[in-house]
Amino acid sequence: MAKKYLDKNVYESAIERIEMSFKKFDKVLVSLSGGKDSSVLVQLTNQVAQKNNKKFFVMFLDQECISNYTVNHIEELKQLSNIESFFHICLPFEEDNAVSQFNPQWIMWDKDVEDKWVRKIPDDAIREESEPFNFFYKGMADFDFYPKFANWLAGDESLANLIGIRSQESLNRWRTIARDNIKRFEELKYTVVESENVVKVYPLYDWVVADIWHCVFKNNFKYNYLYELMTMDGVPFNSQRICQPFGLEQRRGLDLFAKFEPELWDKLVNRVSGANYGALYARTEMLGHLGTSKPDHMNWEQYTCFLIESLALQYPEIADQYVEKIKTAIKYHKEKYNQDVTDETIEKAKEYISWQFISRAVEKNDYWMKRLSFAETKKGYERLERIAQKYNDIL
Repeated sequence: MAKKYLDKNVYESAIERIEMSFKKFDKVLVSLSGGKDSSVLVQLTNQVAQKNNKKFFVMFLDQECISNYTVNHIEELKQLSNIESFFHICLPFEEDNAVSQFNPQWIMWDKDVEDKWVRKIPDDAIREESEPFNFFYKGMADFDFYPKFANWLAGDESLANLIGIRSQESLNRWRTIARDNIKRFEELKYTVVESENVVKVYPLYDWVVADIWHCVFKNNFKYNYLYELMTMDGVPFNSQRICQPFGLEQRRGLDLFAKFEPELWDKLVNRVSGANYGALYARTEMLGHLGTSKPDHMNWEQYTCFLIESLALQYPEIADQYVEKIKTAIKYHKEKYNQDVTDETIEKAKEYISWQFISRAVEKNDYWMKRLSFAETKKGYERLERIAQKYNDIL
C-alpha cells in the first residue's frame, strides 16, 4: 500500500474515521492498553461521542504485572462521560515469559498462586468466578480472546472495534494494516473485516509519535505519568513502551520497574520466574540484546551446540524444543535456497539464516523460535505443560 498524502492533517482524518464508525455501525468498541496511543484514541472517541450524542464501549485487559501509574491512568479514563460500559478484564490469560528458560510462560491472575499476586483485582473488574463469556478458558492467549470478545459484544449487531496502533511503530504493525490480501470495509484502507459483524478500525494508523503528544497537549488529554518518568530517565520517545514486561522485546524495560516502583518490583520478582535476571541482563549480550559473542576457539555452529547441550543438562525438554525447530529451519533453508546454512550472518543477505543468528535466538531464550519465523503450536504448549508438571515442586 503506497503512501498517499491528503489535504488534511492526521487529527482531522482520525476524527472522520471515528465518526464513520459511529455512523456505519450499531456499536463502537475501543480496545485500551494504558499506553499513549490507545489513551489518545479513547479520548478522541469520547469527543466524537459527545458531539454526536453517542455511547461507546471500552475493553481493558488487565495483565496484573503492570505499573501503578497505568492502574491510576485506567481509573481516570473510566470517568469519560460517554462510555456506556467499561469492561475491565482480570482473567487468567497465559503470556510469554522470555526471562526464564525454566518457565517460559506465566499465567496472570492465577488463583492457584493468589498469595503472590502483585495487586488485588479491582472491585468493578470481570474475574474468573463471575466471567460471563462462554468461550474463555484458563490459560487462553490474549490474541485469541480479543476477536472472540468483539464478536460476543456485537451479538447480532454490527460493531466497529477501534484499535490504537500506528504503522510507524514496527514492521509487524505496518503489515497488519497495509497488507493487500485482506478484506476491507467499503474499501477503506484503515479497516480490516474481522468477521461477519465485526470490523477492526485503525483511526491512528498514519500518526507518528509527535502527533500523539501534540494531540495530548492541544486537547489537554490525560496521559500515563509513566511516560514522564521514562523521559526524565532518558528513554527515547520511540522506545517508550507500556505493556506486560516479560515478552521477548518488552523485557528490556524490566529494570525501569525496579527503578521507578521498588515496592512493586519486589512483588514482581516473587511473582514471575526470572524477573530479576531479566532486569539485570535483558539489555546486555547475556540475553542477546546488543549482539552476541562467542569463545574464540569455537565457530557459531559449535557455540550453538554448546548452548543447547548446556541447557539440556538442566532442562532437556526445552533443549529438545530448540533442536526440533533448528532442524526444521535448516531443512527449509536448504530446500528454498539450495545452500547450507552459513556460519556467520551475511549482511547483504539477511534473509538467509546463519548459525550466528540461531545462537542469538537461543541466547534470547526464544522458546518458540519466533526469530526463525516459527509460531506457537499445540505441540509446544503440550511440552510446556509436561515441563510444568515435572518441575511443579520447584515452581
